[in-house]
Amino acid sequence: MTISKVDLLNKQFSRSLIGYSRLEVDQFLLELADVIGESAEAHKAQRRKIKQLELALKEYRQRDETLRDTLMSTQKMVDDLKVAATREAQLMLDEARAKADATVQRGHNRLAQIHEEIEDLKRRRTQFEVQLKGLLKSHLEMIEMSDPDRDKVEELESKLTYLKKVE
Repeated sequence: MTISKVDLLNKQFSRSLIGYSRLEVDQFLLELADVIGESAEAHKAQRRKIKQLELALKEYRQRDETLRDTLMSTQKMVDDLKVAATREAQLMLDEARAKADATVQRGHNRLAQIHEEIEDLKRRRTQFEVQLKGLLKSHLEMIEMSDPDRDKVEELESKLTYLKKVE
């Protein structure tokens, strides 16, 4: 049963010789006590529910704060990892460039060495050709020089050939 403020203000009791009817007033007071009791119980229930909701809200706020802190920590860790990875990648790149430069330098040095060896071989070949030509020239001169014994041998051979023809 519910009694509103308007019902309470507009309630009128029947009158008797000594005032309002006691029975109606008592009955109304009982109804009013029931309504006030129910209202008090509902009020208590609402307060309990409000406390529970406030506790739940506090817990959710704590969770929200924890999640926010976790998210911030995670973001900071991700940023730190990115910075570290970038640094490490740059170091690896620098190291690879240094190795590549060293390899290219070794290649250039080896190429220069090979060119020097080729030039040395060309000089040796030229020297060898000059020496060989000189040796051949001296042998040719020795061959062309007239040797008295050789001349005698040739003269005797020609005589022998003549004699063979004459026979």
